[in-house]
Amino acid sequence: MAASPVRGFTLVEVLIAMAVTAFVAAIAYGSIATVMNSVSGLRATAERTQEVNRAWTIISRDFYEFVPRPVRDEFGEPEPALSGGDAARFQLSLTRAGWHNPNGHPRSNLQRVNYRLDEQGLWRDSYTVLDRAADTEPVSVLLLADVEQMELAFLGTLSQLQFESRSSNVDTANWSEDWVQDNSNPTQLLPPPQAVELTLYLSDMGQMRRLYALPPL
Repeated sequence: MAASPVRGFTLVEVLIAMAVTAFVAAIAYGSIATVMNSVSGLRATAERTQEVNRAWTIISRDFYEFVPRPVRDEFGEPEPALSGGDAARFQLSLTRAGWHNPNGHPRSNLQRVNYRLDEQGLWRDSYTVLDRAADTEPVSVLLLADVEQMELAFLGTLSQLQFESRSSNVDTANWSEDWVQDNSNPTQLLPPPQAVELTLYLSDMGQMRRLYALPPL
């Protein structure tokens, strides 16, 4: 009895099989690419959120550690314990306590810090001394990138404290936009405000606000 001839694949069958394989591979690649892009986007969002939270933690710590200690600048002129706003030399400048000294250097535990915007970056400047000399240089750290704008509002007295209608939210519409020394009366140093509202406008997250009551309020 003669053996049956071996039947191979025709060219049409091979082409069909290749087309189906390519179609399935394209779908699988698209799904994998979508998943990878989603994972990458989630990772970037998580990293950005961590950066923003870290910046707010540092800012909050400086406000919570605020002490009413004036300083002298590099020109020997007095600076209030806290000043800020567009009319001030620095957008925000204050003296804080709690500067840790693990190596036991002969210095104070108080520290002067400034916050400023430069090319959409929020920078924090700190000094190794309170009363600066002509050659005193700050230690500058980029705290947060992609910051389009920083706004401040200052509550002068508790009698100005008001709340929004039918809400427990503080109304800061009438707060001062600047907290600066009155040059017409340089002998009377500017006292600290009772509270400060800080608003940051981020290019990717929009507006973010924080309200700080200053010690000993």
